[in-house]
Amino acid sequence: MDNYEELNRIISESKHIVFFGGAGVSTESGIPDFRSKDGLYNQHDVQFDMYTPEYLLSINCLEDEPKVFFEFYRQKMNVDGIDPNKAHLKLAEMEKKGKLDGIITQNIDGLHQKAGSKNVQEVHGSTLRNYCKRCKKKYPEDAIFASKDPVPRCSICGGMIRPDVTLYGESLPTDAWRNSVKLVAEADCLIIGGTSLVVNPAASLAMGFRGKHLIIINKQSTPADRMAELVFHESISKVLDQIKL
Repeated sequence: MDNYEELNRIISESKHIVFFGGAGVSTESGIPDFRSKDGLYNQHDVQFDMYTPEYLLSINCLEDEPKVFFEFYRQKMNVDGIDPNKAHLKLAEMEKKGKLDGIITQNIDGLHQKAGSKNVQEVHGSTLRNYCKRCKKKYPEDAIFASKDPVPRCSICGGMIRPDVTLYGESLPTDAWRNSVKLVAEADCLIIGGTSLVVNPAASLAMGFRGKHLIIINKQSTPADRMAELVFHESISKVLDQIKL
């Protein structure tokens, strides 16, 4: 039995499948990941060369140098016009047909929901939501990208509008984290895709899986490969597209 046959056998027999994904799920939609050779961390922009990417996407940068934060954010984080790929669509189909309990994503692009997935736990937040730091008024997804002000301001109180994204130095959103822990605890099959599993605490979810079937799909090796029943070092869209429902 080859790996794809085995994949379909596991999918067929499993009752509670959960998908845990990272940046590699969205790279095939044209969104750069963070750590690959073409990723965001390796894109050199003279304007930002004096800063580390971790700092540019940190709560410290937002609070201490907001003009720098929003310039970087506007240049690198706009996902307007980007569509879901085959991986997003297959996962949405699996959920619709009752074969997937939910998705846990480290991505902030909203492409899983755009593809039709309903139970999506965004453990790093989303660029599609914004709110005033002071009065908590909610703003639409284009509020930051459409604003002409170097630092976007609330129309009610004048406070800073920020993205509902988990920045470096911030805690993960409580509800999404609690729901994710529950999903993994109840899963009999966990599919991990497009993540290097090096960013905690999110990666600890995957490493703590105690269910029956662990499947890894990532172009590079991960710390969980040795624990997995099946490992695919190839395109996530190609692998998920082989699933027969």
